[in-house]
Amino acid sequence: MADIDALALALRAELGPEQVVTDRQTLRTYECDGLAHYKVIPALVVLPHTAAQVATVVKACAAAGVPFVARGSGTGLSGGALPHAEGVLIVTAQMRRIVEIAPADERAVVEPGVINLQVTRAATPHGYYYAPDPSSQQICSIGGNVAENSGGAHCLKYGFTTNHVTGLQIVTPDGDLVRLGGRALDPPGYDLIGAFVGSEGTLGVATEVTVRLTRLPESVRTLLAAFTSIDAAGAATSAIIAAGVVPAAIEMMDALAIEAAEAAVACGYPPGAAAVLVVELDGPSAEVEAQFEQVTALCTKEGAFEIRIAADEAERALFWKGRKSAFAAVGRISPDYIVQDGVIPRTALPEVLRRISEVADSHGVRVANVFHAGDGNLHPLVLFDARVEGEAERAETVSGAIIDLCIEYGGSITGEHGVGMDKAKYMPRMFGDDDLDTMQLVRCAFDPDHLSNPGKVFPTPRLCGERPGSNLAERFPGVEVF
Repeated sequence: MADIDALALALRAELGPEQVVTDRQTLRTYECDGLAHYKVIPALVVLPHTAAQVATVVKACAAAGVPFVARGSGTGLSGGALPHAEGVLIVTAQMRRIVEIAPADERAVVEPGVINLQVTRAATPHGYYYAPDPSSQQICSIGGNVAENSGGAHCLKYGFTTNHVTGLQIVTPDGDLVRLGGRALDPPGYDLIGAFVGSEGTLGVATEVTVRLTRLPESVRTLLAAFTSIDAAGAATSAIIAAGVVPAAIEMMDALAIEAAEAAVACGYPPGAAAVLVVELDGPSAEVEAQFEQVTALCTKEGAFEIRIAADEAERALFWKGRKSAFAAVGRISPDYIVQDGVIPRTALPEVLRRISEVADSHGVRVANVFHAGDGNLHPLVLFDARVEGEAERAETVSGAIIDLCIEYGGSITGEHGVGMDKAKYMPRMFGDDDLDTMQLVRCAFDPDHLSNPGKVFPTPRLCGERPGSNLAERFPGVEVF
């Protein structure tokens, strides 16, 4: 740890003692992100206030050969911000300045520690908002959203973070401060912004983000439809999309998720519902009204036994309160749970949900389902009690089986939570060795020394992941093989 001690001393001189954390007990507060299943105490934590300070820290790490991990609010659910035991954790939470709200350009420029919802609050007086809305939007940071390419309930219509970032200032893994893009759309050359957004901190650290602002819609209508079966709710979802209607959001919760939400926030969903859909439409008033009638009719046709229409903003907020609280609410009905994240074609929803139920029953494990039904992004919550011998292992087995189902049905191992530490082992199930090696070429171009968030996204070298395989030298002449 001599390198870390020397690094801590140097960084204290550059940044000040209050921005460098070495106390063991304080370091423990950073041992995990929102996925507490994995815990590592970092060797050193640094709290930069400016982009220049981030560059100073990264440059010092590069010179010393010390790995580093960037962390925002720590709400990630894949272990993407899990610290390195012999590395530096760079926490950007104190970089929370909104640099500019530019309604004429429909842009906002923010530092990475700015909370997602704060962007909307700053833009609303100008008639705009920031569309990506993860369930954790009240506490998650824009820097973390960029790292994970976060989505949210309204990504069905408006897309993910990558669709709303037009410019970045980043610190590269060797400590250079670089700008990518800007306010203009689609800059010429390679899409480096697209490569960086969703790279989970493996290509560097974002220090400033330029995001697209969206005009507040003229009209917003929200309904809650209750069904006697998940199959019926899934059929209603497919029917809505097939009719050519693209809602801002279509969210589904099953009976167990509803039970948890009721226990936590008393959202008042219809009693006896096996599943509920929260459907939201926005846009020009005439269009919304016409589509709202279609959606209501389609839900009724597919067997909705009760449809509630939000009469005002307070009732709309109550509909969403149950959905947005679902992850945390599960703690009311289970001491421990695994939050899974996978994607399937939405037409496969009923069949996949039935198979998830069968897998869970066969292992004696409960699974609560809450997800973005419109785009097939599942968030099964696998419940267990770690105090009971064998339950954690059974929950892990069921969690892995759900990912296998997503792959089997032509989906993905993650929709918006990222790969991180948690799903790196599943990457070879979705991609071949050549695919993984080619992805690693991008990483090596940015970070040849593998100091930026090492051990994430790609599996171990033994599985042809973290370090490119020897066949790269033959297929890509001139590429250095590590």
